[in-house]
Amino acid sequence: MRLSSFASCLCLSLLLVAQLATAASITDTENRTIVFNQPFKRIISLYSAHTTNLLQLGLKKEIIGCSPSDHQLPGCPKVRFQDDPERLLALSPDLVLIRPMISRAYPNLVRILERHNVRVVSLQPTQAKELYQYWRDLGILTGHEQQAEAMVTTFTDRLKALQSQLRLIPKNRRKHVYFESMHSQMKTFAPTSMAIFVLESAGGVNVATDADRMRQTNIAAYGKERILAKANDIDLYLAQTGRMNPVRVDDIIHEPGFSVIKAVRDGQVFLVAEEMVSRPTLELLDGIAFVKSLLYPDYAQKGIIRL
Repeated sequence: MRLSSFASCLCLSLLLVAQLATAASITDTENRTIVFNQPFKRIISLYSAHTTNLLQLGLKKEIIGCSPSDHQLPGCPKVRFQDDPERLLALSPDLVLIRPMISRAYPNLVRILERHNVRVVSLQPTQAKELYQYWRDLGILTGHEQQAEAMVTTFTDRLKALQSQLRLIPKNRRKHVYFESMHSQMKTFAPTSMAIFVLESAGGVNVATDADRMRQTNIAAYGKERILAKANDIDLYLAQTGRMNPVRVDDIIHEPGFSVIKAVRDGQVFLVAEEMVSRPTLELLDGIAFVKSLLYPDYAQKGIIRL
């Protein structure tokens, strides 16, 4: 009996050691450590950037649900984080990918899903320096680490190529830009945001480096008074356009008081698609190329994707 008990304990110990040896882990944006023994295969993505990146990693059949605003997978079941958790559970996911704003607003959703043994992972890089780890984390979660490294390499190589062209543009020719995030509230982007990374990578100079970041978001408060105080310094006025900021060029040009802004006087007001500057995907490269073409149309442009 003693020998048998010893053998059983030994086998159990060896099994635990084997499981630990094969276990993988990541730490998500909310500083939670997720440990798992095998890649996730049934994924609900509740953020369109997650969906874009999963598809870039070669994962299509693994995505079994996405949000209603996500049109990348026609026919894929649509679910919302506001839904009754039973709707998500009915799809039998093993992983639900969210971002911090969802867990803050709907903590009960996370609790119920995890109570039913569904892993919930919250990811959203807010700075360019977090971008590569975000892609690598998605690769670890899905067993597509090599594909994630390929994304990192692609981004690094194309970014170097785009930035190398900036040597042609003298420092005293670099344009100063105000980058609008929300017109109705006169908000810009935080200096460490993805959008400002796009602007600076394109050779633009951000005039709102003194913007006040709002909570832990990419958005920063500024206000009309501060914009107008720099009216003569703004060579180009850039605004993201999309669900967050459904603005038109005419809205900006005819905004009371904006006629004194140099960029408005010179006809240098432009829009750029939100997904090209605010979402942590490879489309940031297209955003950089596009913004660069707006800033410096007189210089040789390569690989430009125009709206």
